[in-house]
Amino acid sequence: MTTTTTPEAVAETKGPRVWSGLGSGMRQYGIMGALVLIVLLFQIMTGGRLLQPNNVTSLVQQNAYVLILAVGMLMIIVAGHIDLSVGSVVAAVGGVIGVLMADFGLNPWLAILVGLAVGALIGAWQGFWVAFVGVPAFIVTLGGMLIFRGVALVLVGYTRAGFDSQFLSISNGGVAGLTGFVGDLDAFTLIVGIVGIAGLILSTLTRRARNHRRGLEVEPFPLLLVKLIGLTVLIGLATYWIARSALGLPYVLVIVGLIIFLYAWLMGNTVFGRHIYAIGGNLAAAKLSGINTRKVNFWLFVNMGVLCALAAIVVTSRAGAATAAAGQNYELDAIAACFIGGAAVTGGIGRVSGAIIGALIMGVLNMGLSIMGVDPSWQFIIKGLVLVLAVAFDLMNKNRSAGS
Repeated sequence: MTTTTTPEAVAETKGPRVWSGLGSGMRQYGIMGALVLIVLLFQIMTGGRLLQPNNVTSLVQQNAYVLILAVGMLMIIVAGHIDLSVGSVVAAVGGVIGVLMADFGLNPWLAILVGLAVGALIGAWQGFWVAFVGVPAFIVTLGGMLIFRGVALVLVGYTRAGFDSQFLSISNGGVAGLTGFVGDLDAFTLIVGIVGIAGLILSTLTRRARNHRRGLEVEPFPLLLVKLIGLTVLIGLATYWIARSALGLPYVLVIVGLIIFLYAWLMGNTVFGRHIYAIGGNLAAAKLSGINTRKVNFWLFVNMGVLCALAAIVVTSRAGAATAAAGQNYELDAIAACFIGGAAVTGGIGRVSGAIIGALIMGVLNMGLSIMGVDPSWQFIIKGLVLVLAVAFDLMNKNRSAGS
């Protein structure tokens, strides 16, 4: 059995023993601090409208596609690739689902299954060229961006709408009133928030104890305590705002939460996850150590196709219609979220949690600028500057760490 370690784990073995865990965690803390600062800035600039309960749920509903795509894109980037086709794949799969439901009257749940299968097939197509033929992912997905945008235009010549209410509720419904209310707060949302906080504390302490037993360096306990308190406050505030909203916990947030939990576990606790880090960290070494790099790369793109299909379901449900123009610039949002969240341009480094925080930063920027009525052209300029500054800051930190 081949044993590999993530670059983060390798980094954690360097430096003075007591504070050696601090350096690798600073990037994550910095990203989290940036998210808090951006939220506070827009809360002030929008006169307190950003964090109104209904706006918080809208933030999740409108940006669920970025959260879903960022998870898959993070895995692709960590392995040293890029995927430029995700927006077009979202449009193509959304078109398939829309046509099946509107033109053929297919049951929405069957249409969803077909959509997921189509996404997997598209991912297999692109994974074949990358993994088994050796065409660079940049070229394959650039071609895919054109191919699947064309497929979307052919499929959805005109807008398809009038879908089943069950399908529309995926992105527009919530659990408000499912188990009653505590004052004006939805009880079920409060329960989920409390369980989430307990799970976070338990998993963090368990992971720290496991790393300590294995002889790996762990972050200082005072710093860990500060982090847990900070995350508990953030989750608690989010739970409070969502529980006060008209929808309560949105269904789409449940879907996104399950995806985050599943993929964070996959990347941090499975052989497949370690192989992805190994391939991105040093491809030649990964091959010499016996990792089947072709197989890993192929399944990475299949996975990306399935997540694109899931994003297509969420987007089509949210809009209530399938259009050929869906998914415009989605690949840019997903890629930006990963790099803002600390993924390395050269591959091998990046965490699901970082990509999620990066996606939330993009979402807050989108919503905050929209509430302020900033012209879309200026929104592109601002988001582009944030991306460049985030990556530049990350590179400066790495260079300073390497120098010291």
